[in-house]
Amino acid sequence: MRGLRRFATPIALVALSACATRPPAPIHAPYRPRPAERAYERPPEWPRPLIAPAAPAPEGEDIPLSALPGWYAEDYSAALRAFVAGCAASRDSGVATVCRDARETGPLPEGGARLFLERNFRARRVGDQGVLTAYFVPEYEARETPEPPFTAAVRPRPSGIEALRPMGDRVAIEATPPEQALAWMKPEDLFVMQIQGSGVLDLPDGRRLKASVSVTNGLPFVAIGGILRQRGDLPAKGGSGDAIRTWLADHRGPEADTVMDQNPRYVFFGIGPDDGREPPGTAGIPLVAGRSIAIDPGFHDFGGAYWIDADSAALNGAPALYRRLVMALDTGGAIKGPVRADLYLGRGPQAGDEAGRVRHVLKLYALVPVQP
Repeated sequence: MRGLRRFATPIALVALSACATRPPAPIHAPYRPRPAERAYERPPEWPRPLIAPAAPAPEGEDIPLSALPGWYAEDYSAALRAFVAGCAASRDSGVATVCRDARETGPLPEGGARLFLERNFRARRVGDQGVLTAYFVPEYEARETPEPPFTAAVRPRPSGIEALRPMGDRVAIEATPPEQALAWMKPEDLFVMQIQGSGVLDLPDGRRLKASVSVTNGLPFVAIGGILRQRGDLPAKGGSGDAIRTWLADHRGPEADTVMDQNPRYVFFGIGPDDGREPPGTAGIPLVAGRSIAIDPGFHDFGGAYWIDADSAALNGAPALYRRLVMALDTGGAIKGPVRADLYLGRGPQAGDEAGRVRHVLKLYALVPVQP
């Protein structure tokens, strides 16, 4: 548009002379930014540099956000929106102060958002390296009554005398007829939904129901991808979520049941109408697709901001890099350790296709509020 302005001048003069009899346009006062906006004008080095910073910082050392690997390419406005959406879950007084300031300031453009984040946070490397995976909200067909192949019951939280009995592992639970079934699914679909923690069920009459975790049997999660690779049923780098589900569907029955039974963890659900919104995480705040992670609460607090730097994909077809600001809003049975994160990618098949391919080497940075 800049190049067009200098050619527009003669045309504008002709137009003005032809319209000299028209009343002059009203004069509007120029926009004056609020004090909070004025404090976060574009930084002088804008636009972004094209060269990424070099090696990651040593563990425990505070560095400016501008030194983070990939910070130069971040979508700063989206990062700030994600922070505002999730920071209320934090119990850290420093984060609470920045959270309040961000909400009072309101939405900022790219340059202002970048400056806000850089002025209020520094980054601190956590541990050495770990693993990034991803999860999503699956959408599956379901039935109100059992019929092949919809033979797996979506079980609610045990009630009454059932709640007082030891739950046992997956094999023991599924050997007991359900006292109630919220819906019926294909066995492999229910298995995936139990791993993801929630799902949307499509019924034949057009209704859509949202299922969310109510309670688990408390046993540890065991990933079956490694088991299938050891058996030779999947190639070494071919254990994506979709590949695992396809194998289970193709071997539905005793063979698939034997493999699924290797994961003793079992999930019971609550169910209700699908409102189209993102599900809440363990922190009680709705997740932001692409900007929320599940963490181990033994090492990290909910509501904290983190920078993920993940590369070296282990599965075929995976994106090369994940570098972005994320908020810790959830947890999961397989998320253990200080450098372990599960990135929420949203709802439906497209999110599931991507999530099933995420298994990257992770370097994690906690964003620490700058002390006044």
